[in-house]
Amino acid sequence: MLRALAAQGIDPAEVVWDDPAVDWAAYDVVVVRSTWDYFERRDDFLAWAERVATVSALHNPVSVLRWNSDKRYLLDLARRGVPIVPTMFVEPRAMAALPPDERDLIVKPAVSAGSNDTARYGAGEREAALAHVARLQAEGRVAMVQPYQRGVDEHGETALVYFDGRVSHAIRKGAIFAAGPQMVGGLFAREEIHPREPSAAELAVGDAALRAAAEALPDGAMPLLYVRVDLVPLADGSPGVLELELCEPSVFVAHADGAADRLAAAIARRVEVRLAP
Repeated sequence: MLRALAAQGIDPAEVVWDDPAVDWAAYDVVVVRSTWDYFERRDDFLAWAERVATVSALHNPVSVLRWNSDKRYLLDLARRGVPIVPTMFVEPRAMAALPPDERDLIVKPAVSAGSNDTARYGAGEREAALAHVARLQAEGRVAMVQPYQRGVDEHGETALVYFDGRVSHAIRKGAIFAAGPQMVGGLFAREEIHPREPSAAELAVGDAALRAAAEALPDGAMPLLYVRVDLVPLADGSPGVLELELCEPSVFVAHADGAADRLAAAIARRVEVRLAP
């Protein structure tokens, strides 16, 4: 990726978002990338983004980071007709609850990343699932509960990656919770990644998710520098959105020819806009 940026005439630097020694005004464009720990200090992260946006061009923008860093954005997608994995959100002061059916469940915080504090519970583990929800509530966090989509065990997830509003490539991610996640450095779950040719139905849902995001976000936010739409097969086999990643997604440029060059070109266009008189 660094070579691709250099080929665009960009002198890139990799810096840590919460390093107090960084002079953010020294950069024409700041691209949020692997800020894996932001969910632990979301308020601090958003305050940092606000500060950076006053002295540089931040991508993706602050409004996007704020909206997308809380997974209740899924409700905005669903209200606009985008098929999503059925999701129940349980607020901190609400009664702890689970869906009434006996399917396997996924429980996780609404503000999270990398499968942290996320677990799968079988039909006979409802008490443990309810305790997980209650613990998140006690910590002042919103819990989210989703029925486990068994189609992912065979099909995996499809991640559609967009640069500048256009599909760049897609990858297949293996089912993390088929046997339980393997965490890397306590920050994110290890993933099995392969290139994938998305179906027409998957592309249609991905495009619908981008249109819905454009309606939910302030005017002028789109097209975004990068977007990743994670899709899984729903109960009827059709694709649904598991997550819409706009904050710091892995974009897997090593898994598609030319992907690094496409992202570098998109960044270069933003540098040109920033420097235009």
